[in-house]
Amino acid sequence: MVYFLKFGASWVLPPGIFILAFWGLAIYSWRCRQEKKLAVILAGITFVFYLLCTSVVAEQTMGWLESAYEPPANPQGDVIIMLGGGAMPDSPDVDGTGALCASPANRLLTAVRLQRRLDVPILVSGGQVYSDSGPEAQIARRILLSLGVPDDKILVETKSINTTQNAEFSTEILREHGLSQPLLVTSAFHMKRSVLNFEKQGVAVTAYPADYQVSHHPVFHYTKLRPQTEALLNNVTVLQETMRTMVTRYLE
Repeated sequence: MVYFLKFGASWVLPPGIFILAFWGLAIYSWRCRQEKKLAVILAGITFVFYLLCTSVVAEQTMGWLESAYEPPANPQGDVIIMLGGGAMPDSPDVDGTGALCASPANRLLTAVRLQRRLDVPILVSGGQVYSDSGPEAQIARRILLSLGVPDDKILVETKSINTTQNAEFSTEILREHGLSQPLLVTSAFHMKRSVLNFEKQGVAVTAYPADYQVSHHPVFHYTKLRPQTEALLNNVTVLQETMRTMVTRYLE
């Protein structure tokens, strides 16, 4: 009963309600206005949009993107690079003000656990992207200190506002400190483009993906056919990352 209610509720909330509205418009165009060509176009666009809103499709597309790299069983390196991904400057936190968004927070947890295992520095890369966003590396540094990472094991790169600059400015810090075997920690969906950016800087990184969005081995359930904002967001992320990777590879 719980699953049935969830399935039904998804059709009275966005994006489900919009899908029903456009299907209704397509039917109206076909039956009442005899605009069959318009009806077919509307129905086709609506069906594609519906598919993009389902977990069934999102699990396949996001799973494909996230499978580009697997975490090494025995990671080795002399530094851990953690890429930022958004921060809120005025959010209350346990030991101060400012918090990382969900994805960089997950990346930070992975970086801390790797640091404890390898006892190497963590280089946090990320500046203040917008006037109302937080200084990512500085907020991450405060959190790392509160989690027990020694101050002399934390390096910060505070100028970058995108992945290209993450790689560029982090490379400068690596060379300043004589570090040459970096482990790269970022979201699995972001890893392919990130590795490419470091390659363009002449740096070979060992990828350690984190922050997975979908299961490696999804199991079908009928509720995965309901339209969900989260599924649409995952599919949009896949499209964005694919396009940005192409731009990085061929235009930058």
